[in-house]
Amino acid sequence: MNAEFNPVSTLPPLKDIIRNNDLRATKSLGQNFLCDLNLTRKIARQADIKPSDHIIEIGPGPGGLTRGILLEGGHSVTAIEFDERAVRALQSLNEAAGDKLNLIHGDALKENLLRFGENDHRKIIANLPYNIATPLIIQWLHDIHKNEEGAYQSITIMVQKEVAQRMSATSHDKLYGRLSVLVQWLCNAHICFDVPPSAFVPPPKVTSSIIHLTPKKRNDDVAFSCIEKLTEMAFGQRRKMIRQTLKPHLSILNELEIDEKLRAENLSVADYINIAKHMS
Repeated sequence: MNAEFNPVSTLPPLKDIIRNNDLRATKSLGQNFLCDLNLTRKIARQADIKPSDHIIEIGPGPGGLTRGILLEGGHSVTAIEFDERAVRALQSLNEAAGDKLNLIHGDALKENLLRFGENDHRKIIANLPYNIATPLIIQWLHDIHKNEEGAYQSITIMVQKEVAQRMSATSHDKLYGRLSVLVQWLCNAHICFDVPPSAFVPPPKVTSSIIHLTPKKRNDDVAFSCIEKLTEMAFGQRRKMIRQTLKPHLSILNELEIDEKLRAENLSVADYINIAKHMS
């Protein structure tokens, strides 16, 4: 939809919405608001939104990214907001968007996102609250594992730069860990660009990054819980050799000809999958 004819483009500036609704960012909720619509539209474009796509957004706050998504098109948007103040502040956007926006006052950690939209047309785009980013990502990986490619076409999220780097890190990298293995087992991960603290209200103390995940086809039947347990054992004491951290599975390491003197960070994602297959 052309922004010129979209009622969303006629709404008051986001800073006015924040001020008029006394919507000061709350540290306990991990809130940092994006007010630059050029930036929020750029974020939305990373998801390559199609007319049939249903977008799910977590923590819209005053609606900066929500506006960007709505202006970029798509079939509809479900925005889940925990903060009651933000829900009130979003009412003018809700009215302008009409049936394009489904605003939910709820806890994203308790929501089953697969009830929104349809398989093969569902995408997540969100500026994630820092304090719940990793639990949400793990939850969505569970969805992808269970439903494979039907759960989400893609996940485009803003997180702390270090979290994005951990998600995309490869073996031998100091940031490579449990999250790296879980993400890359199920998805292709690509860091799109960084966002400086100055882009936010209030500015956080760290740089953020946009990371784009696309589910990939698997050729294994490994249980999610098995990979979780295995990586927890391996990375729980990451400076120790795997002959100690994975001691119950030494016979598997020997069978796969994996050097037991290596550390967790030296094993590739494929290594962990192969070990998990034998554990199963």
